[in-house]
Amino acid sequence: MNCRPPLAPFAVLLALLACSFSCRGGPFRVAAYNVENYLDKTTETRRYMKSAESKAKVHESILAMKPDVIAFEEMGSVSALMELRDSLKRDGLDFPHWEHVVGWDTNIFVAVLSRFPIVARRSHTNENFLLSGRRYRVGRGFTDVDIKVNDRYTFTLLGAHLKSKRAVPEADEAELRLEEAKLLRAKVDAHLKSNPNVNLVVLGDFNDTYNTPAIKEIVGIGRGKLVDTRPAERNGDNLPNPANPRYWPRNISWTHYYGVEDSYSRIDYLMLSSGMSREWVTNETYIPTITNWGLGSDHRPLVATFEAADK
Repeated sequence: MNCRPPLAPFAVLLALLACSFSCRGGPFRVAAYNVENYLDKTTETRRYMKSAESKAKVHESILAMKPDVIAFEEMGSVSALMELRDSLKRDGLDFPHWEHVVGWDTNIFVAVLSRFPIVARRSHTNENFLLSGRRYRVGRGFTDVDIKVNDRYTFTLLGAHLKSKRAVPEADEAELRLEEAKLLRAKVDAHLKSNPNVNLVVLGDFNDTYNTPAIKEIVGIGRGKLVDTRPAERNGDNLPNPANPRYWPRNISWTHYYGVEDSYSRIDYLMLSSGMSREWVTNETYIPTITNWGLGSDHRPLVATFEAADK
């Protein structure tokens, strides 16, 4: 016989609330940022050391987002990454965990800084492909790490910096970028095959606009299709596209300024598996607006927010 008295209604409510808060993870932020040659010394190929003023603007942009995890493109050597990490720590943003990926390009790299432990590392440094009978190598490799936010929530980060639109003599730049995109998509498919509900973020500078073969390849189709978070400025724009609701809204989502054409376009992305999209906080996903942002880089950063509990 159970002789315990029943809980009073108020006590029951408190117990339910305690369980709710203990079972639900708090929010965390993931960012991506092409920092345009964040070098601590000039390279042999004439990529120049980044100025102190430019570094300070990158620093300011990161502090404005306060990310918990940030992926970089065009990062310099490990020493350049550590310099940035140390400067952020002095201003209260501490990233004790990091990954630096050395690919075929010996000048600029992809990298990650994280507040949370990196519990698995599979980054890819020697990816290659055949195109018209000739073998090519992925210039910057792919970041591929598992990050443990808390005891109940881990996600996988795949980061990339695909071939630029700069013409090269050996092959068509768009074809090279598409082949790199195919390799990146293969990594996505491998993760989804291992676990269809995997918490997966695919992010970086993909160097192409949305309705192009390379980006379509990465997004995929069917059950494995990635969700494009499409961060935008938080300037009050909130209406759907008035011409066609199937198109993206007309809010300000460009990420890159291309001086040759004097044009602005969206070529940086933060995409999610269906599993991770369930934790996505849409109204806390954006592009920060920073005065004189272009002093830091020709790209703008983007950040998305998530709840740290599987849904």
